[in-house]
Parts: sequence; structure tokens; C-alpha cells
Amino acid sequence: MKILALDSSGLVASVAVTEDDNLLAEYTVNYKKTHSQTLLPMLDEISRMIELDLESIDAIAVAAGPGSFTGLRIGSATAKGLGLALNKPLIGVPTVEALAYNLYDVPGLICPIMDARRRQVYTGLYSFEQHQMKTVKEQTAMGIEELTEELNQKNQPVIFLGDGVAVYRDTIKEKLTVPFDFAPVHLNKQRAGAVAALGARYYAEGKTETAREHQPEYLRVSQAERERAEREAKK
Repeated sequence: MKILALDSSGLVASVAVTEDDNLLAEYTVNYKKTHSQTLLPMLDEISRMIELDLESIDAIAVAAGPGSFTGLRIGSATAKGLGLALNKPLIGVPTVEALAYNLYDVPGLICPIMDARRRQVYTGLYSFEQHQMKTVKEQTAMGIEELTEELNQKNQPVIFLGDGVAVYRDTIKEKLTVPFDFAPVHLNKQRAGAVAALGARYYAEGKTETAREHQPEYLRVSQAERERAEREAKK
């Protein structure tokens, strides 16, 4: 089983290839470039390094959202284009779940947070039981204060990761009354390796789609759409 994985849902751009239980290659960049500039060159580079014949892959896993609207569109378009060209199925992996999968078998609650602006985060809650990731709270968009209140009520230790940590670290420290920690630097952002690993599990469960069927999951309307709706409401 060979899976190509893409993640451009946030600030990070990441491409990976797995074969069965081996991570053959992973290329991750967290820098000031648009994903449209980086994603395909990254794929070209790892393909060259591991002598990858794209025809040999079994499926394409892609971080399907939530996240940056532009980033998700770029990742989706890239995955759809490859899927159509290669006639391969796609595996849409929820971004927040893939983030949580970075912390495989960590005890307590795992809480990915992606900055969604306006004091909101894209988040979800996960835990591991008998080496299987369980969804405690489905991925959603919510206020950071609302999230910390909910975590306090659950009364369990929690570990945070994602680009929202840098934005809301002080709020978390101020509001949280349960034990908490933050993931280390090598595990605290999106990684296509995690998308591929989770994608392999979804593939085994038959959770695939055609390239034509795939659509990103935004969870919220874009800022442009919100502003247009506000203008129309004032007419």
C-alpha cells in the first residue's frame, strides 16, 4: 500500500509518501511562501529523491479541512488534478484529526487548535484507547474562551498543538484549571506523514472518494463571503 499525502491546510506545506509501515519521504516547509509556489515543487523533489513512479501509488490522501481557505483550495486542486490524471482514489482526511494523530498514544485529551481569527479556533478533542484514536469532540469552529471552559468541565489533562497555540498560549494559561501542556516543536504543526498514516487507516475502512467527488470542508464561510453577506444585509 503506497500513499501520497498532501497538507496545505495552514501555514505549513507538507508532502509525504508512505509504503505500508514505512515513511519513505516527507518534505515540510513552514515559511513565507504561498502553497501554490511550494507544493508541486516539493512533490517533484521527493519523487526524484525516492525514484517514485506516481503511477505506483494506490491513493492520494489530502488534508480536507478545516483551515486556510486558500490553502485548502490549493491542496484540494492539487490532489484532484493528480487523482484525475493518475486515475487514483482520494482520501479526505480531516485536518484536525491528522494534527491529533501526530501525538499517537499520548495519554489524556489531545486538543489541536488552528487560528480561525476573531478569537476563534478550529478544534476538536481526541484520546487514544487501546492504541486507537477516539473522537471525543468532532472538529468544529468555536471561541477560545468557550473551548477552555469546556476543557475545564471535562477535568482531564490536555495537550495542545497547532498554529493556534502561538496565538492563544496566554489565554490558555490564564483560563485553564486542568493540567495542560504544549506539544514539542517537531510535532506541533501539520505533517503530511500523519495525513498519510491516518489515510491508510481510512483506506482500509473503505473511506475513499473519486477525484471529482472530493471537496474541502471549510466549516465556516470565508471572510469575503461574510463581508458580502453583511453588505447585502445593509441594502
